[in-house]
Amino acid sequence: MATQALTGETFEKTVLENDIVLVDWWASWCGPCRMFAPVFEQSSEENSDIVYGKVDTEAEQSLAGAAQITSIPTLMAFREGVLVFSQPGALPASALQQVIDQVRGLDMDDVRAQIEKAKEAAPQN
Repeated sequence: MATQALTGETFEKTVLENDIVLVDWWASWCGPCRMFAPVFEQSSEENSDIVYGKVDTEAEQSLAGAAQITSIPTLMAFREGVLVFSQPGALPASALQQVIDQVRGLDMDDVRAQIEKAKEAAPQN
């Protein structure tokens, strides 16, 4: 499956309606982004059960701001609508596959329980 461009209009729907979504935040002027692009594209062809999205941070500045993107490329992984991984930097293929394997292996009931526990522990304003 090829990668797809995500925009402010399609980002949330894509993340919420798919089991696993990987998002590459990039810009055309970014050298490391251009180096990571073929790795990301190749991975999308090898993992057809995952949605691979790309966000052009120049064209989607408000979306990048809302996602608190401060460095590109940044890779985000969502599982069942929950952000479970976010890391700046271009990953080699083997590291990207490790991220995918870890995301697939997550116990999402446990992840949601940890999120709830963290919310309860946070000070209320």
